Amino acid sequence: MTYEEIVKTCTLSVFRAAYSVCRQIQDAEDITQETFLAFCLKPPDTEDPEYIKAWLLRTAMNKASSLTRSFWRKYRTSLEEAPEPSFIPDENSSALLEAVFSLPVRCRKVVHLHYLEGYSIKEIAAVLNISEGTVKTQLYRGRALLKQKLKEEWYDEP
Repeated sequence: MTYEEIVKTCTLSVFRAAYSVCRQIQDAEDITQETFLAFCLKPPDTEDPEYIKAWLLRTAMNKASSLTRSFWRKYRTSLEEAPEPSFIPDENSSALLEAVFSLPVRCRKVVHLHYLEGYSIKEIAAVLNISEGTVKTQLYRGRALLKQKLKEEWYDEP
């Protein structure tokens, strides 16, 4: 698989993974570029496309987590609101994505990889380098929080 093919097939997934952690379009775009730069400088030793995609997603999520923990990010104030992400297809799913983005980072990563990227629990454990039990626990907690948040929204409607 050539570098161009990897970029074409994985860019949106890498962007969404970064956005799900940092929740800023500009930061997610920067992280996407940094992820592919890291891939160019030191690619994995395999040609397996699934492994490469998992490597890119893990790298993007790690870079996004590092950015969200940085001193600069914690103490800055945004001058203007970011526009809606371009990957949200309609208004009905925007409430669901907003609820997913409001989850704690650990649960958000697992929910994103499971439901938006289609990874199994075993694959998520490998991507995030955590145990399958931890993935199951975070997925369970994420679902419970989503159920609670979406239920509250539904009851709030007139």
